[in-house]
Amino acid sequence: MQKRSLGHPDIQTAPLIFGGNVFGWTLDDRQSFEMIDAWLDAGFNTIDTADVYSRWADGNVGGESETVLGKWFRQSGRRDEVILTSKVGMEMGDGKQGLSKAYILQAVEDSLKRLQTDYLDVYFSHQDDPDTPLEETLEAYERLIEQGKVRTIAASNYSGDRLAEALKVSQEKNLPAYRALQPFYNLYDREAFERDLAPVCRDNELAVTPYFALASGFLTGKYRSREDAAGKARAGFVDKYFDARGMRILEALDRVAERYAVQPASVSLAWLMNRPTVTAPIASASKPHHLEALKAACELALDDEAVQALNEASRPD
Repeated sequence: MQKRSLGHPDIQTAPLIFGGNVFGWTLDDRQSFEMIDAWLDAGFNTIDTADVYSRWADGNVGGESETVLGKWFRQSGRRDEVILTSKVGMEMGDGKQGLSKAYILQAVEDSLKRLQTDYLDVYFSHQDDPDTPLEETLEAYERLIEQGKVRTIAASNYSGDRLAEALKVSQEKNLPAYRALQPFYNLYDREAFERDLAPVCRDNELAVTPYFALASGFLTGKYRSREDAAGKARAGFVDKYFDARGMRILEALDRVAERYAVQPASVSLAWLMNRPTVTAPIASASKPHHLEALKAACELALDDEAVQALNEASRPD
């Protein structure tokens, strides 16, 4: 499986990244371990998590995903097979949030302890912190890179202007620079990334790893109505997609999927993987056999007719 750079010459990812938000949320320890093993055995190598996963779930406080991964690392002994990314900055309770130097230096220690590892391959600023000078944040990352606790850094949930400003500060102050971006981007949610962020990523040669690549499952085609999603863990995430445009996209996905004899999820991911600036989308699965659709996406070459049909269906109303 051909690897792609995550902004560092020694950090090469397979064309898809596993979204670890499901660990400790919709998957328990046993199910999570089974999925991680299956993911690596299928030829993939990168897992994305964050300190805040899955604080939004009832009874969870954050750190659940990292804790599950840490248990798997200890049990499996396969840490060196995984490109591991995590994040800092989202609200963790008791005033724990943001990108101040003091907080980053403490938060990374908490993450490493939960993950039972001594380094992260990529550490993301999970969201912009307008109350902390960009220079201060980057100085924190400089220390972590010098200490060997972080190999490279990246950003998520930044505007194009703030991302460009952060890159300028890195250059002017000779500080580490963000080498990747994790944006909200998929076949339905296109406009914000393509208009605001894609030019910055292209001009600065940033790796791009979109999250919600399958629109919380909507683009797999398993939810055709609000009734289909009712009672499911992701019901609140997919509600906005049940509009005329969402239905057009599902119809186009169905047509293209039938033509190529693959699942709609494979088509959705293939479209995204072949966007000009995208390096590796993030996708999750809950059962090992679901990986067949993800593997098929990596082998699917959509022709111009298919791409045009998907582009037209997904254009904003």
